[in-house]
Amino acid sequence: LLLQLLEGQGASAGLAVPQHQPPLLLLLPYYLMTQRFLFLAGSSRKEVTENWEWLEQNLLQTLSIFENENDITTFVKGKIQGIIAEYNKSHEIREDDDTDKFKEAIAKFRKLFVMPEEEKLVNYYSCSYWKGKVPRQGWLYLSINHLCFYSYLLGKEAKLVIRWADVIQLEKNATLLLPDMVCVSTRCSEHVFSVFLNINETFKLMEQLANIAMRQLLDNKGFEQDRCLPKLKKKSPKKVSALKRDLDARAKSERYRALFRLPKDEKLDGHTDCTLWTPFNKMHILGQMFVSTNYICFTSKEETICSLIIPIREVTIVEKADSCNVLPSPLSISTKNKMTFLFANLKDRDFLVQRISDFLQQTTSKIYFEREITGSLSSSDDEVGTTMQFNLNESRVPTATQALMTMYRRRSPEEFNPKLAKEFLKEQAWKNHFTEYGQGVCMYRTEKTKKLVLQGIPESMRGELWLLFSGAINEMATHPGYYEDLVEKSMGKYNLATEEIERDLHRSLPEHPAFQNEMGIAALRRVLTAYAFRNPNIGYCQAMNIVTSVLLLYAKEEEAFWLLVALCERMLPDYYNTRVVGALVDQGVFEELAHVYVPQLYDCMQALGVISTISLSWFLTLFLSVMPFESAVVVVDCFFYEGIKVIFQLALSVLDANIHQLLGCKDDGEAMTILGRYLDSVTNKDSTLPPIPHLHSLLTDNGDPHPEVDIFKLVRISYEKFGSIRADVIEQMRFKQRLRVIQAIEDTTKRNVVRTIVTETPFSIDELEELYALFKAEHLTSCYWGSTSNPMSRHDPSLPYLEQYRIDLEQFKVLFALLFPWACGTHADDLALRVFRLLDHNTDALINFREFISGLSECKMHTPDYRMYLRLWNQETKAKLENMKDLPKLNQSQFIELCKTLYNMFSEDPSEQELYHATATVTSLLLEMGEVGKLFCSPAHKDEDEDDDEEDRIPACRSKRERVRRKPCDGETNSCITGPLEDIKLEDSSPKDTATSSVMLISDDETKDDTSTSSYSVLSAGSHELDDKLQCEDIAEDTVLIRNGGLPHSDWAITFEQFLASVLTEQALVQYFEKPVEIATRITNAKNVRKVGHQHMSVSDYEISLSG
Repeated sequence: LLLQLLEGQGASAGLAVPQHQPPLLLLLPYYLMTQRFLFLAGSSRKEVTENWEWLEQNLLQTLSIFENENDITTFVKGKIQGIIAEYNKSHEIREDDDTDKFKEAIAKFRKLFVMPEEEKLVNYYSCSYWKGKVPRQGWLYLSINHLCFYSYLLGKEAKLVIRWADVIQLEKNATLLLPDMVCVSTRCSEHVFSVFLNINETFKLMEQLANIAMRQLLDNKGFEQDRCLPKLKKKSPKKVSALKRDLDARAKSERYRALFRLPKDEKLDGHTDCTLWTPFNKMHILGQMFVSTNYICFTSKEETICSLIIPIREVTIVEKADSCNVLPSPLSISTKNKMTFLFANLKDRDFLVQRISDFLQQTTSKIYFEREITGSLSSSDDEVGTTMQFNLNESRVPTATQALMTMYRRRSPEEFNPKLAKEFLKEQAWKNHFTEYGQGVCMYRTEKTKKLVLQGIPESMRGELWLLFSGAINEMATHPGYYEDLVEKSMGKYNLATEEIERDLHRSLPEHPAFQNEMGIAALRRVLTAYAFRNPNIGYCQAMNIVTSVLLLYAKEEEAFWLLVALCERMLPDYYNTRVVGALVDQGVFEELAHVYVPQLYDCMQALGVISTISLSWFLTLFLSVMPFESAVVVVDCFFYEGIKVIFQLALSVLDANIHQLLGCKDDGEAMTILGRYLDSVTNKDSTLPPIPHLHSLLTDNGDPHPEVDIFKLVRISYEKFGSIRADVIEQMRFKQRLRVIQAIEDTTKRNVVRTIVTETPFSIDELEELYALFKAEHLTSCYWGSTSNPMSRHDPSLPYLEQYRIDLEQFKVLFALLFPWACGTHADDLALRVFRLLDHNTDALINFREFISGLSECKMHTPDYRMYLRLWNQETKAKLENMKDLPKLNQSQFIELCKTLYNMFSEDPSEQELYHATATVTSLLLEMGEVGKLFCSPAHKDEDEDDDEEDRIPACRSKRERVRRKPCDGETNSCITGPLEDIKLEDSSPKDTATSSVMLISDDETKDDTSTSSYSVLSAGSHELDDKLQCEDIAEDTVLIRNGGLPHSDWAITFEQFLASVLTEQALVQYFEKPVEIATRITNAKNVRKVGHQHMSVSDYEISLSG
């Protein structure tokens, strides 16, 4: 047996083990000493010995029955592992999924880059980092919040640390010299990595981590690891970390949800290749089956052939059919609407059936539970839609129990209207489609379905099919009564969102008769208000009213609400937040697409600045605000079926159709007029609706009207010319643009903040920008690694720029230590607390950037405000006091705290000795002033016992001083004590009946060398009443003035004028406080400090590049 100390814990060489491992290990050598099995670990020898004794009693006696050492070793290993497994099971300790090799990499990563345990390493890759023209071979470490690189080559180390939140561009390039290359750009530098073993995997992971960082900047939500991943099978090797598996699973789930328009919390469980029997064409279609907790989905290898969504709530029977040569391993799934789906060629059919059965059982139990709670739950989609028939007696507003269009549809008096006949034919075509392909959620979706959508959905079926194609039908079916409860909770509540809603209600399709009365307006108000309460991060954004009003025309009120949820949260992500980030991202995507598909027009459009103008209005309202209503709803039909690609295709078609006129434009106004006239001329000749005046046409000129453009022809042309645009390519472009947009928003915020406060501070614009970056970085660090307060409460993008980022006390302490000149000595944290309290004007335990800069400015200004320094110790000060005479007086305990802090502040100053002497002189002077002031405030009543108490205390002080090393003082006649401020020396240098006393203020710092210490003596006369208030005391080897257990005299006080006048008498103190701080140097130092674990990190041994 070997008892071994870990590296860093003792003299012997150590093993590479995780950092949390105890320092003492007991190892069992086996197999000719080539391997060692760790079976006992402890933090002390005593702990190891106790556990060893237990093993002797319970294990060693059994070993005598074995004949050879190999059997003994195998038995001991198995026994120990069994004990550990049993312990973990009884104490609910989760087994670590990471391999030993990956654990070693984690330990190395944390040690090399000084990262805390909260910083999770995802994966690491071998690659080369190009430093100039020289490649450095090393390791690339990708963690949740940082990209790190380490190389050790020819005796030189190279380190690189980049925060994902600072990345503005991430590209995978290829050149003749470097066929596989990843370029990572920040605001101030560009870094190139190459020679990857698997560049695609690496780049996808980098994209995902950068996306997480952008999401943190956008909504301030930190990363949380998914602990509910399915366990790996025992046969499958653990090649990646648990966190990498988590991120891979997230990426797959995102693609799965986007492909089938599923709710945003749906997680993919697994997928497998299979075939699906399609009864409409009597074929077995090759594709993939996807299974999640609530859905079974299928898509063909060729995307357009067939797709299928089967909610498990609709499943009645899952059974294995008989196998044959034609149909191997078939699986039959039956649903409530009498449809049966036959899958075959399943590789692991038994396992799949078991998983689906488990999910089916969970769903059945959940539905049963909900029925018990709510009374009854209808499985019919039509019945679910009627759950909104509830009474709102208090508001006395008629409630829309059906789509508004059904109430206001005006039929033409002619009995055989050709438009009505065409509408009837469309309805019949859809009914035939339902008969052949199924109706409802479980419908087969094929190329024929898409063709029918592009021909226009009938007016009477629009609401039903919008719900189906958007996936909103699933969320509505699984949340019965949710909208009703939300409306009841939100009605009568008022906030900023409801005020904006009220302002825009009468601007929502005012030309339509449905919104010219209280019924339509009230329905719109309820839906918008309910959504604002469901998602306060979005609340309400302009353009939501226009889209929602159209949804209400074709869908019931509850259906319109769930369509709005699908639109805002899944189909148009981040479009409707306060900064319309999603629309800006898609604007960038549109610019890229225009550059590819209409290159001859791109430069002209960029020069005129037209693309940025048109894209926001077109995308935010899905063309509803720029196109006649009856034509725009056809665009909405296609959008709910195909997604955002339809909007891009249509926008490119509009530009392409006007290319010659746009090339001749001289300014953006002329270009906008051409596009506006074109869009006004888009008509829907099949519409049975009466013509509705289009407000946008009022903005165009009085020239000749543009020839009519048929909407169906425009849609068809957009598919013919630009139908090659794929959804996955759009997502790739969105990622690239999201980095650019969010970083541009952050830069704009920074510029606005700096512009707002630059006139209030002595700092330059560049210094303020650097300080803002440090301030924001500290806020983000708390999101990464936790804080005492919730980051969400400290970041609200809807607030003014100055209020968007706020920090709490713990974060302020870090910045205080890095930037403030007073942050030295043992009282740095106490002083930081006082400064924080002073700057926190609204007492919400958070300070914004302006408050932070105001505090830092006091230290930088050439003429400092001494009032601020004094107010730090006065806890009675609540409001900001402008007048010197308004400042409260300092009582005795506050004055003592002030003295303590002053001595600590000077401990590292080059003029330390002069400052100590000056402080001692000022302190004794102020003590005299306080004593004199006390005499004027109240008559002195001396106790006879005071003298006795005095005599009892002085020997105690002297005995304390006798233990202190003594050193001759330079020219001092009075006794003194080595080390700065070891104790308080009370000397009686005057008769007791006088009103003066002698006080010595001394402190000790035992970490200093004797040669660097100095002694100070403060002599003054004063009354012995002060001696009663003070006593000698040593606390944690850092003894300073300490008040007695008794209460300080209430009459003892000094004013600010007295403090200021006393300080001004000492040149050393005046120079210290008036000396301007080199803030640029401190900022540079702060940028080079990794604020993790250790505050300072030497940069002499290796090269560090910190971005941001």
